[in-house]
Amino acid sequence: MSLAHALLTSLLEQPSSGYDLARRFDKSIGHFWQATHQQIYRELGRMEKAGWILSEPDPDAGRTRKRTYWVLPSGRQELERWAAEPAPLPELRDEFMVRLRADATLGPLGLLPELRRRRELHCDKLRAYRAIEARDFVPETAPTRKRRIHHLILKAGIQYEENWIAWYDEAVQVLGES
Repeated sequence: MSLAHALLTSLLEQPSSGYDLARRFDKSIGHFWQATHQQIYRELGRMEKAGWILSEPDPDAGRTRKRTYWVLPSGRQELERWAAEPAPLPELRDEFMVRLRADATLGPLGLLPELRRRRELHCDKLRAYRAIEARDFVPETAPTRKRRIHHLILKAGIQYEENWIAWYDEAVQVLGES
């Protein structure tokens, strides 16, 4: 996935200034695709040069350089083209897994505190996701397809964190036996 496709998706949901887009991105897509505000602004410039988006000075900008961005038909076509491609499975690349291999090879390396710290970080993220779910996805009698998909994405994050927490519980038990 490229940042451009994430930004096209977000701009199709709502045309925005770069600043507003970056803030919205942090609160939604940013949970599973990270980008700095600088990266977002740089990518918006590339996308405009490619003819995928258009920007105009924001009428409320005053003397600032604030611009509002919209997706052009060519940007929509690019997003549709990209979405139709097969998506690769993400690969686990976690430095800590190599440390665990080192622990298995060298003997106890004192990794229990790090295991517990990492577990707590996953608990924090799970609490945040659960709070979003409670706030944004109260039971509805007839949720729209869009709302159901947004909830489905959030559920993937919830399950991801729950699985990591269960894995860390097992890892703490195994390393604690040493």
